Amino acid sequence: MQTAPYGSWRSPLTAAEVARAGVRLAEPALGDDGSVWWLERRPLAGGRTTLVRDGEDMTPEDFNVRTRVHEYGGGAWLLHGDSAVVSNFEDGRLYRDGEPITPPGPYRYADLHVGGGRLLCVRETHGDEVVNELVALPLEGGEPELLAGGRDFYSFPRLGPGGELSYTCWDHPNMPWDGSELWRGEERVAGGPEESIWQPQWGPGGELYWVSDRTGWWQLYRDGKQLTDVEAELGYPQWLLGGSTYALLGDGAVAVISCRHGEERLCLLRDGELEELDLPYTAFGFPHLGARGERLVFVAASAQEEPAVITWSAAEGATAVKRASDDPLDPAWASIPREVEFAGSRGRLTYAWYYPPANPEFEAPQGERPPLLVQSHGGPTAHATPELQAEDVLFWTSRGFGVVDVNYGGSTGFGREYRRRLNGEWGVVDSEDCIAAARHLAEQGEADGERLVIHGGSAGGYTTLCALVFHDAFSAGASYYGVADAETLAQDTHKFESRYLDRLIGPYPEQAALYRERSPIHYVDRLRVPVILFQGLEDEVVPPSQAEQMVEALQRNGVPHEYLAFEGEQHGFRKAETVERCLEAELGFYARVFGFEAAGP
Repeated sequence: MQTAPYGSWRSPLTAAEVARAGVRLAEPALGDDGSVWWLERRPLAGGRTTLVRDGEDMTPEDFNVRTRVHEYGGGAWLLHGDSAVVSNFEDGRLYRDGEPITPPGPYRYADLHVGGGRLLCVRETHGDEVVNELVALPLEGGEPELLAGGRDFYSFPRLGPGGELSYTCWDHPNMPWDGSELWRGEERVAGGPEESIWQPQWGPGGELYWVSDRTGWWQLYRDGKQLTDVEAELGYPQWLLGGSTYALLGDGAVAVISCRHGEERLCLLRDGELEELDLPYTAFGFPHLGARGERLVFVAASAQEEPAVITWSAAEGATAVKRASDDPLDPAWASIPREVEFAGSRGRLTYAWYYPPANPEFEAPQGERPPLLVQSHGGPTAHATPELQAEDVLFWTSRGFGVVDVNYGGSTGFGREYRRRLNGEWGVVDSEDCIAAARHLAEQGEADGERLVIHGGSAGGYTTLCALVFHDAFSAGASYYGVADAETLAQDTHKFESRYLDRLIGPYPEQAALYRERSPIHYVDRLRVPVILFQGLEDEVVPPSQAEQMVEALQRNGVPHEYLAFEGEQHGFRKAETVERCLEAELGFYARVFGFEAAGP
């Protein structure tokens, strides 16, 4: 055991190792023959996503299985029998067994489902305006049939055993987690402007299941009857398409992913009782819970295990089919998180996960307290889960930083009222909660109150900039493709989020003055601490102009800063070389701010 200042500890988790080691696993499915399929996003292949079956690549090297419906995508492939339908990112077309089944054009497809011998999906058409519709396509290719149109957004097109169509839809200014509708044929059966519907699914006998938050918590329903009543979320904010938090098993039980206080667990609903399975997993990413007979498949992680494709059955238990890394981390390097409760904005009870410094080879000088990295998640409706995160947590904790991942007001996993704390208060409640988390840990003696930093991406980048500009709690910060000008975002973003800020801040342009008041770009003269900004130059969600305006203002005001912009990157970095560069730059930035020598490049 060596003694060295916090922040300077040597770690085997180099930026290069972190960036190159872990693939992103998503959208698993089970084949009729027992095969296991999933998607792998590979940083060493430029962030390209490949379809894999039992470890064998099923799409060519130059094929990228991805869709940009709603810009964020999801539901980019479907297994039907022994063939797969996939969306190709480069041309937006759907392919079946390597052959295109949709025409070239300004179209995007997502949320695929086969019913009645046809392929049902969401189609997004880009022209003078963006139009979202539900269509049915012949599986061999051909002219599509319009199933539903005229609403701003659609999702979950599903055909029942009797040929009846169900789907969800919503209109501006709502986001799907604010208010959405469930339609069954020509009848609206659930939902509305203040009720969120998630994942309608037909049972084998023609029953229609869905999840609704009408009680204040996303709960499971069948044909209008409430099946669960727990203070936990059984649904999810629909940023991506095609997700699932429950699956119907062949014996009549329902497998359910339950989220309470940001911790996710796999449960079984049987005979009216929801019972947690004795499994170690606490994080399921954007959930895709699939079933075939009595067998389940999902991607999950825990605080000590990295994400993996897992199969489970009552008879065989859980089996890891594919792990995110071929060289699993020694558990000795894992920082085990604990939930922190503290008084946040307006004194309300707020939650976070705290990861202490952890390195089996180093300790700090006696009496020194570690610097604290406050992590503000995106969304802002996402939530922080307790899991082994090499990039966001272990890279830092293994070097002697503490990390606190804050579930600020507005996060999911805590019920609708907690989620709605941010309505009209974006930039205020979230930044105040992050500050309160940092100060709480400093007061408890677990962090150095003079070495508090904050970072975040997208909406978390906005929270970061607000905390740095409008408050004086932090010594430095890092914004990844963060919003600097809320007014510009309201005027210049994609269709899915173009009215998102109506609830988070207020209607625009009626509340233009409030938008300006909440925009860090206009108050850079208040910023007195160093800041580093990272931006993808092909970002359609938060355009590069946001970061560029911020940099110009920082230069005018003489505020120490760094700016790294990346060609070919969009909203959320995918390339290994980009992730590596960002980690090294951010660590070096904090080393210069706090005067320690960072180990490694």
